[in-house]
Amino acid sequence: MGMPETAITSSSSGSSPSGSRLGDRVRSLRVSAGLTQTVLAGDRFSKEYISQIERGKTRPTDATIAWLAERLGVDQAFLSAGVSTEDRTKAEALLARAEALSEAHRFEDAIEAFHEARPSIESAGVAALEFRVLAGEAWALQDTGDARGAIELLQRARTLVERAEFSDVDRADVLFRLAVCRYKLLSISTAIALFDEALELAERSELPCDLLRAQIFHWRSRCHRRLRDYVAAHDDAGRGLELAQGMGDRRAMADNYFQASLIAQRQGSYVLSRSYAQRARELFQQLNDERNVGRLLLMLGGLTLLLGDEERAVEHLKASYSRALDTDSPADAAQALEGLARVHLNRGEYDQADELARKALALLQGREDYLRCGSADDLKRRKSVSGRLMQLLSSWRRSATGRRRGSHWGTWRHGVVKTARPHVSTGTPLRRSRKSASKRGGPP
Repeated sequence: MGMPETAITSSSSGSSPSGSRLGDRVRSLRVSAGLTQTVLAGDRFSKEYISQIERGKTRPTDATIAWLAERLGVDQAFLSAGVSTEDRTKAEALLARAEALSEAHRFEDAIEAFHEARPSIESAGVAALEFRVLAGEAWALQDTGDARGAIELLQRARTLVERAEFSDVDRADVLFRLAVCRYKLLSISTAIALFDEALELAERSELPCDLLRAQIFHWRSRCHRRLRDYVAAHDDAGRGLELAQGMGDRRAMADNYFQASLIAQRQGSYVLSRSYAQRARELFQQLNDERNVGRLLLMLGGLTLLLGDEERAVEHLKASYSRALDTDSPADAAQALEGLARVHLNRGEYDQADELARKALALLQGREDYLRCGSADDLKRRKSVSGRLMQLLSSWRRSATGRRRGSHWGTWRHGVVKTARPHVSTGTPLRRSRKSASKRGGPP
């Protein structure tokens, strides 16, 4: 998301030869040129006015800065911001490259590129560029799982945008990003409050910001869905989709169709959910967004399994896993493996399910945003429980007791799996499932 190209001058002094304040640069260049304040002022200004500029008591207009730069024989951009036009162009090019990598979901590369751009941005002293590097790097960090690191950068950005030269849309944008980070850390109530504040600022500004508003609705819908307030979640997803369609923004449309699919699935409307997911996948394919295409294939795999087409579901899940690997998305790959493990578990293929479950957990190591919150936290608990369940069944099946009681195996296996599923989905300790299974004739 783009940031305003507003040029400002830092009010703090620095140690660079050019000085970090416009007044410092005017004084330094004037003295180097051997000019007095009276000579520099010429017939256009007074000696007192030049003195006020040098002491930082007044801020000259752009026209005055251009006139002074010509008198002092320097580039206007250098006099205004302490950086030449060439250096600023270089800084903007480095920043644009980092933003492009982030837009392409190459977040690890984007973080490195933002780090590379930061020295040039800081030396330029242009607040708009500082804002973009802070917000951009924070967005990349939260997507790689470092939501806390992202919040640190966004707090700096939040202080920066309080300056008069920034708009309420800029302030709303920072709050939106902070809200996303809080959502990732399971601070859902805090996230909703921040989304509400961001939306109020954006609408109050009366500036064009439909894309930002659509994104706020999309993410706030996710919060409501997490809280199982499906009416509010559906309303926000609908409002976001309406804005996206009005702009003709395919990415925003795809995001909100994806969210609508998740809400419909939670409400048990599997056919409607599949329809929304297919629309979202088509839009992401048009955008060549393979990462989200993989996520939609994961969604379609789960829906297809719920609708009874196991063979087609496995095709979707395998395709999702492949795309996750191709786009370097281990968390998405883990969720695809979870789906495949469920299929193997339902088939009674416990060793294969156990292997996939372990691989999924290994892929999620270090991802606090996945292991702590919502369905991902459920995923971790399900894997732990189902792993112990599969080991129990596997060891029992190989035991002498199991061989002697082979005639009971099929019935007992069905009873354990059926009894265990509610506990698997909620993370209830396995011993309850074992106790229930023993009542059905299974091993003690």
